Amino acid sequence: MAYGGGTFIAQNKILPGSYINFVSAGKTSATLSERGIAAMPLELSWGPWGDVFTVTADEFLTGSSKFFGYDASAFEMRGMRELFANARMCHFYRLGDEGTKAQNTYATAKHPGTRGNLITVVVSQNVDNQTLFDVKTLFDGKQADIQKGIADISELSDNDFVVWKKSSGTVLATAGTPMTGGVDGEIRNGDYEGFLKKIENYAFHTLGVISDNPVICRLFTAFTKRMRESVGVKFQTVLYKHSEADYEGVISLENECIVGLNDVSDGKLELLYWLIGAQAGCNVNKTLTGMIYNGELNLNTDMTQQGLEDALENGKFVFHRVGDSIRVLSDINTLKTFTPEKTQDFGDNQVMRVLDQIGNDIAILFNKKYLGKMPNDNAGRISFKNDIAAHHDQLQALRAIENFDSGNVVVDKGSSKKSVVVTDCVTPVCAMTQLYMTVVVE
Repeated sequence: MAYGGGTFIAQNKILPGSYINFVSAGKTSATLSERGIAAMPLELSWGPWGDVFTVTADEFLTGSSKFFGYDASAFEMRGMRELFANARMCHFYRLGDEGTKAQNTYATAKHPGTRGNLITVVVSQNVDNQTLFDVKTLFDGKQADIQKGIADISELSDNDFVVWKKSSGTVLATAGTPMTGGVDGEIRNGDYEGFLKKIENYAFHTLGVISDNPVICRLFTAFTKRMRESVGVKFQTVLYKHSEADYEGVISLENECIVGLNDVSDGKLELLYWLIGAQAGCNVNKTLTGMIYNGELNLNTDMTQQGLEDALENGKFVFHRVGDSIRVLSDINTLKTFTPEKTQDFGDNQVMRVLDQIGNDIAILFNKKYLGKMPNDNAGRISFKNDIAAHHDQLQALRAIENFDSGNVVVDKGSSKKSVVVTDCVTPVCAMTQLYMTVVVE
């Protein structure tokens, strides 16, 4: 990371950056960044390999094949449709060894994997000039690219699916030359570490992984804690049945999907896609509590009233049936060990979205406007205080916090000439979830 960040106990940090603590209060121009960004590794048979690649919701709908090897409407893209129902963008990483790229006489597949074997090159005479040729690239039987009036391979431009072998010479007519030899790379647990190292340099709101392997879940939990507390990057991670995390940065999905005979390999875990996208896309002043699941999956909601209560007490995120609909029971994370510093409020994801928004936005504000630029004098500290107050005013206008008083924001000089100490006080607003009513009958 470019700067330091995270929490602090003493004013003894070495790296320049933003160190922000959140604690519960004792009981006796900054702008709001837009939410909606997720991050996750995937097992794929097509797509960029070796680095993170980013896909927006619009790009998925209009060009899914070039990223994932399937049309957006394909059964195999069901999980992606669940993800992008709420997320506006996702950073992906393809797990596994590189594998092998398919190829034929004319070209090599742009990406490795078995889906490259579905590429075919068709060469036909140009109707206007029979000394020239038109070259089509077909992917899974559909035209992905056409280049007309070609005399030599060197004239062709690479496209989303193939890299042309420019030295292969003159083009010859062919009804269709398929590619062969595409092989998927082998996937190992260590590949997930490679993803986490890469994704550390990206900004996102929700991290997720489609796995029920406890080792991988613990790895992602440790990464989340390190990033939130040592690096200062605030996000939440969605995992499958990992309530043992007992941490406000980890959400544990408990429901599984009812899997049919022809379902995909990760069938029972596919609800993770929806929850990763929904958590990323949930606005800072909203909650998922009571939200209706409107995806394509068949969910197992067979849980008793006592089972639902036990789930909430143990930090488990569950869906339940209400009449004809399936809804989120409560938008909670895995934190269940409460302390004076982290009360029960920290177990509510709506509260965490507010706190994470403040942590990320104020860090960005400080790093871009103040770090190394603004003198640490009274005027500079007043400017910083005013910017923090303006940011919080926006949150209050959205009804994400309440009773904000700019007088409670204090920016003092720190223990060194270069540091400032901020004391802040916010009261996050939560949506109504319980009704206690007394009716007096006279």
